[in-house]
Amino acid sequence: MRNLIPLILLLLLSSFSAIGQNTICFEFSAPPSGPGLNVFTKYIEVFGCGIYAEAIVPDEKVLHAAAIFAELLDNDEDGVVDDPDLLTELQNKQALMPIFASDGSLGMNTFFNNYDGEGAGAVLWQQEIDPSQPGYWGADASVEEIMHTINSVGHVNIYPEAFSLEPNSSLLSAAMDVARGGQFLSVPNNYPAEAWYHYDDFTCDYECMAIEYLYWMQVANMEILNDPQTCNGIANEWEPCSQALLESMDVLGYALITDPQYKLPQNAPDGNYCPNGSSIDALDKGAIDLKLVPNPVIEKSVQLFGAEHDYLTVELFSLEGRRAYNGIHLGQEEIDLSTLNSGIYTYIIKYQDKMGQGKLILP
Repeated sequence: MRNLIPLILLLLLSSFSAIGQNTICFEFSAPPSGPGLNVFTKYIEVFGCGIYAEAIVPDEKVLHAAAIFAELLDNDEDGVVDDPDLLTELQNKQALMPIFASDGSLGMNTFFNNYDGEGAGAVLWQQEIDPSQPGYWGADASVEEIMHTINSVGHVNIYPEAFSLEPNSSLLSAAMDVARGGQFLSVPNNYPAEAWYHYDDFTCDYECMAIEYLYWMQVANMEILNDPQTCNGIANEWEPCSQALLESMDVLGYALITDPQYKLPQNAPDGNYCPNGSSIDALDKGAIDLKLVPNPVIEKSVQLFGAEHDYLTVELFSLEGRRAYNGIHLGQEEIDLSTLNSGIYTYIIKYQDKMGQGKLILP
């Protein structure tokens, strides 16, 4: 038995974390069945939509995608989707974000050979997800591909006058024709000098160009592109890499994506989503704390302090995001954690409508 010494748990009030530095309040569950879905072993439900992943995809990347999906739908992070009509459309279409091992993997081929739904607007590959750099161009494609899905499955259908993708069909197509310096049904050999959107992928047709254009405008407005390295890296495709440049260069497009009637997200996702979370200090009936305490019989135990006469729910999660413990306890009750492995855990304490969060080190 280890010689335990009194060790007070250092609270990190901002970190109920499934992936280290990020705060994500989602759980894995069994993937729903359906044509093509048997290739996935990991699943997280987000507002009735699904993040599906192959077994090889690390849990933290799946959780990251779930957080980005949630932040784009609930951009003010109050726990309620900003646009109920959008959510209804996404749910009706069973919108999903599939994450595959790699481009052309067996699972990816099986999925597309069998999937017969309307909800897959884009895909992600596990190597293009970086939870430490949410949406950063060249590092993390989660914002782009999830935004493509939400836009193509949702906005295009519920606001066709604004976001329809066909030529001469919407405010979006009209703005894009200006941004490209003319209406090009396919990629021209050379864009006009006055164009600021000159995507040069010859496999991308007009509708593809329109959905890409909507993405570029949104992330420029969110300031995700606004650093010299990114601006230089995307210059062959897109010029207004800051909100200020977008507003001045692309007057029609900027007016469209910031029009409040369409409720498009305006804030950049940061990979954190836990809308009901609060500082431990904000809990009623005094602060809640967890402390490691020495015990001659129980090798690993923690003492729960606060709300002495009330019950609280205590959950612990491994660094991989797996729930390791779940229990209901009275305040100031000792909790036996001797069945858990040594290591770092994150915990969440729920009391009435409040929540405390922090890190726990088990020796």
